[in-house]
Amino acid sequence: MSYFPMSLRGCHSWEHWEWDASSKSPAAQLSPCRQAVYFHTNMLLESEGTAGVRGTKGFTHGEHYWEIEFSEPPYGTSVMVGLGTKKALLHTGGYQFINLLGMDEESWGLSYKGVLWHGGRSRKYTEPFYDKMTVIGVLLNLDAGTLGFYQNGLSLGPAFSGLHEVGAPLFPLVSSTAPETEVQLGVRTTRLVSLQERCLNAIAQSLGSRTPLGSRGPQDSLPLPPSLRDRLGTRLLPPLL
Repeated sequence: MSYFPMSLRGCHSWEHWEWDASSKSPAAQLSPCRQAVYFHTNMLLESEGTAGVRGTKGFTHGEHYWEIEFSEPPYGTSVMVGLGTKKALLHTGGYQFINLLGMDEESWGLSYKGVLWHGGRSRKYTEPFYDKMTVIGVLLNLDAGTLGFYQNGLSLGPAFSGLHEVGAPLFPLVSSTAPETEVQLGVRTTRLVSLQERCLNAIAQSLGSRTPLGSRGPQDSLPLPPSLRDRLGTRLLPPLL
């Protein structure tokens, strides 16, 4: 079931990336079409740690949306949806049951318990989701540098910012500590922004410095129309967690 947001319809086109068979934990198995992931399926071993898998496409610009469907109710220490660089860890053994996405600076994640993780730090974001067939949407805007999530089509609000400063492609990720966790890849879309938006993003990256909301910033001295300076200013706000 898809909950593709109405606000994105008409301005997004379909994408066709899948889960990467060469970039996953040995405790993660993929369906033949590489759109479903099955975690910790060995009934003799159960779960010995935390397993993750990465998408085949890394994003460097533009706006991207994808959905992750929980075929079974999530449970256990951690089941997560998010993204990360190629350096993001995809496996822990030795009975290390952790929140894998967001454990360091290389990834950003949302736990089914409603908690955001990045850089080893956590923050309460939303209520836990325990239901079977829950669909989590991920909206990444690399020109604005923002990441947000949806639950069954309803926006949960901004989660992270400053992602346009990472300087490396960002890949979709999922992870789980729980035996027989099954998640399904759903809708995948993209919106390539206008040349004007790309120019604003390039200017913001060259200015570099962050400006608190309500304060004058380096964009105010540029010979640009006020509306463009305002849009540039939103790219220079201090990042969230």
